[in-house]
Order: sequence, then C-alpha cells, then structure tokens
Amino acid sequence: MPSPATLTIDLNALAANFHTLEAAGGAPVHPVVKANSYGLGASACAERLMAEGARTFFVARAGEGERLRAALGPDAAIYVLDGCLAGRAARLRAAGLKPVLNTGAQLAEWQAAGGGACGLQIDTGMNRLGFRLEDAPEPFAGLDLVLSHLACADDPAEPMNARQRDAFAAAAARYPGTLRSFANSGGAFLGPDYAFDALRPGICLYGGGPEGRPDDRIRPVATLSAEVLQVREVPAGESVGYSRGFVADRPTRIATCATGYADGVLRAYSPKGLVAVGGVLRPIVGRVSMDVCAVDVTGVEIAVGDRVELFGAHRMLDDAATAAGTIAYELLTSVTARVPRVYI
Repeated sequence: MPSPATLTIDLNALAANFHTLEAAGGAPVHPVVKANSYGLGASACAERLMAEGARTFFVARAGEGERLRAALGPDAAIYVLDGCLAGRAARLRAAGLKPVLNTGAQLAEWQAAGGGACGLQIDTGMNRLGFRLEDAPEPFAGLDLVLSHLACADDPAEPMNARQRDAFAAAAARYPGTLRSFANSGGAFLGPDYAFDALRPGICLYGGGPEGRPDDRIRPVATLSAEVLQVREVPAGESVGYSRGFVADRPTRIATCATGYADGVLRAYSPKGLVAVGGVLRPIVGRVSMDVCAVDVTGVEIAVGDRVELFGAHRMLDDAATAAGTIAYELLTSVTARVPRVYI
C-alpha cells in the first residue's frame, strides 16, 4: 500500500535524460550524484546510470563518496568536490575516492598523505571553489582531471559563459593529457565548444530543464504524490488553515492531502501552488501545514484515498518550483526522509 506521501522515481526516464545529455553535448556524461542524487537516492540512480554506461561520478562530501563506493563497487571513479579537507586524506584514500583539489593547502594535504589520483578545480569567475587562474599550480603527479564550473549556464545569452569557457580552455592547456570537464546541465546545451572531454550534469538528469523551466528534451523523473485524507464542503465566508490564510468567497470543496512541510512541501507554495488532480491543475489554498495541505477541488471528481500530484508528469518540476519562489534543485532536495522513495 502506498505511503500517504510518496516520491516515485522513474529510472527509465533518468536513463533517457542521461542519453539526451550525452547526445546534446557530444561528450561522455559523468553524472553529479551529490546530495543523494538531488534527493532521489544516489545508490539507485547511480547503479542505473552505471548500467547505461556511466563510469565516473561526482559527489560533494567524503561521506557521500563512501556510501556510493559501497553501492557501486571498485570499478566506478568517484570524485569529491569538497576536495581534501584537513585530516581527510586517509579517509579518501581508504575508499578509493578522488578529491577535486581547490586550494594550495588541499594540494599539500593530499601530497603529504601520499598523493594519488585526483582532480583540480580552476575558478574561472564564479568565486566559489577552486584555484584562481593566477594561482593554479604546475602539473603534478596523480592529476587526471581539471574542471571548472559555469555560473550562468541557465542563461545562454549571458556573456559570462563564453568568458569562462575561454578562461578554462587556456587554464586547462597547462595540463596536457588531463581530462577536461566544464559543462554542467545547462552547459551541455550551449554548444560543442563547451563540452571539452566530459559533461558533468546534475539537474537535467533528474528532470529539471537546462534553463530553469520545462524543456521538452528532458523527461520528468520524480513524482511527489499525496493521498487525500478528507474532502469537505466549505461554505462561503469560512476560512481554511492557520491564520485564516484562505477565506472562501463561494461554496468551496476542499481536499485535505497528506503532505506538508515536514515532507518537503514548501510553505512558500501558499498562495501560488498548484497540484494535479486527475490531470487537472487545482490550487493549494491556505497555509501549508506540517503534515497536510488543502486543495480547492471544486468541480473535480475526487474521493478519500485518491492521490494528488505535487510535481511530476502533470505538474512539471520547474513550474512547481517557480510557484514556490525557488528552483528545481531546492524542491527536490527538500523532500525529506519521511517520504519513501519508490523506483519504477
């Protein structure tokens, strides 16, 4: 029996997106599976992606890498974007993880522990992680990957994209024979001169569009659905939820659904959130509560035990995120552990 709230992950859609990105960018896809594959389950997602041909993966934290190594076995290459933090080198080496080195201190830490296979991040303008161009080290033993990260790939018209691309090309030329990775999800669609040797997508694998809006090339992967707990008729003039967040201006049929902010349904959905009810979009009304939300189902055939879709094939992930004033990344990673993941 399904849980009151369920996150269903379509692994066939995940695989289709993997191959779409591969074709669009014209280079191998090295999936980003950090943050538990953006909340969808890194082990299950990475295992399917490995079956589709992926051999190299990126995580953010050492702990994520250790769990992924346990799931995938010894054949996958796993890079840790945090790099080699103080005191972590032995842990990385024990799990066969490759740090993406971001500073001179990290490089020294890694080499003092014996070094080995690793990556190097060059900051080409994002000012987040990585060596500044003028501080990039000379080539060193064990370096097998150099990467940078696009700041504005979701906006193809942004001039910074080309500036970063050119800066990365110049920096990467200092490390001949090293694999070069530059394009993220949006970058995969910017053109062949952004691809270099390997793509590094995240959100598009999991159903988000490359420009922060639905894209016909990307299939929905995750569906968040919730069971209807109660249906009631609310007379005109009466309110629904905390702080009288919604007052009915006409007789209104309300379905109380078994999902709330404890499941990751953002409170910011009020008052612009929509859910799909039998393929028809209906508004969330009143305040989203911890465990439930209310939906106006006036004129829609629905009963206790039926399910509504918070996002999925009928309520696209990017549209749902926009309604909540956020982005698809946050929406997916906000779905809490209380919501079971079901794979199809």
